Amino acid sequence: MNTIQFNGDDIVPSKVVCIGRNYVEHIQELHNELPTSMVLFMKPNSALTRTLTLRPQTVLHYEGEISFLIRNKEIHGVGFGLDLTNRIVQSELKEKGLPWERAKAFDGAAVMSSFVSIDPMDVNKLSMQLWINDMLVQEGNIDLMIYKPLAILKEIEAFCSLEDNDIVMTGTPKGVGTFHLNDIFIGKIFIGQKEIVSQEWIVQ
Repeated sequence: MNTIQFNGDDIVPSKVVCIGRNYVEHIQELHNELPTSMVLFMKPNSALTRTLTLRPQTVLHYEGEISFLIRNKEIHGVGFGLDLTNRIVQSELKEKGLPWERAKAFDGAAVMSSFVSIDPMDVNKLSMQLWINDMLVQEGNIDLMIYKPLAILKEIEAFCSLEDNDIVMTGTPKGVGTFHLNDIFIGKIFIGQKEIVSQEWIVQ
């Protein structure tokens, strides 16, 4: 089973639950419709990785996200996640009304930073940045989310149990795009102005 790091220890999430279309400007940049209810999909443990890797003959998009570690049905930690997407395949599946797994749940599709503990009182103060080759390409915060973290957990638990160490990815702000070999990614998480997570990946 694949692991992530939380407070310096390796742990095993059973799954990653992802929220789609949770930032209005990202919905607009992909010319999607605003959802009338929360868009949810999953990535299996086999999708988890700590490295950022290209797939041969496949164009992938990055999507940077504030990601939560769950314990006792509550937010226990926070990290930076990259939801990798095969956009061409996803578009084809959406047109046919089919599930997204082929575009979202492949091996290596959930790239995770290390996670750190967070006080529940600080969750609504969180923001993220994604830098690629020293350029700021994505920036977002909890205020910009259509569905806030506690509402997300409530909706997930209405149909699916969150086990200890599961990951919840909360959606991506505008600025998604393609990437190339040797690009340098830096994902950052902040509480207010304080940086609490910074993770670098070099595309392999």
